[in-house]
Amino acid sequence: MSRLRDKVIVVAGAGGIGGGLARRYAAEGAAVVLGDVDAASVEATVAEITASGGTAIGTTLDGADEDSVTAVVALAVARFGGLDGFHANFASFKDGESGADILGLPMDVYDEVMRVNARGAVLCSRAAIPEMLKRGGGSLVFTTSGAAFAGETVRLAYAMSKVATHALVRNIANRFGRDGIRANAIAPGVVTHARFEAVLDPEVVAGMAARIPVGRLGRPEDIAAMGALLMSDEGSFITGQVLSVDGGNSMRQ
Repeated sequence: MSRLRDKVIVVAGAGGIGGGLARRYAAEGAAVVLGDVDAASVEATVAEITASGGTAIGTTLDGADEDSVTAVVALAVARFGGLDGFHANFASFKDGESGADILGLPMDVYDEVMRVNARGAVLCSRAAIPEMLKRGGGSLVFTTSGAAFAGETVRLAYAMSKVATHALVRNIANRFGRDGIRANAIAPGVVTHARFEAVLDPEVVAGMAARIPVGRLGRPEDIAAMGALLMSDEGSFITGQVLSVDGGNSMRQ
């Protein structure tokens, strides 16, 4: 568990998956900067990491705000000397609140989801890549979603924003690969954690799990395991990819 020793990684977005990412990256030896608009979530995860002997600091971060993203990268450089990895893990799910299809989707909701998800991914890339170039390379990872492939009748803006991020991944991988920079996306299936379980009936959760080939829902640790590989030197030949971590639910080529 030392594949990320001496690496500096920003995790943008705490919560269920983000907390799992930060804990795994720190356990693998990285110095982690964790940011989120939810200061309490950040504080709790950082306290857990440091109590177990890891290195982590937290900060308030709005991934869709250019100044905020620039500041989190600057914090990583100032505190730890550079930047080796950036994992963009935040998202807006606002279009899922109404259940509207393309005919009923309010355009202000569409704009907000694209602003946070698609534009936010661009802002993270523009802030991270110059510092990675100074280190001779690095790894960008984006948490996207199986919704990008599913053709759901709702969450249109969300799905479109994730497809846009996939295009961004391929652009970065192609443009900066020879400079030592890799970019990949992880597309999770349904991932369960405390906040998720608090709002869903256990029978509904069990029914969802039964439809997945491996017989269970995902956990933050499943996403973090893939993230750790992509951030590490062991993942140096993986770039420009969208990797589904969904228990076999998609089974697509």
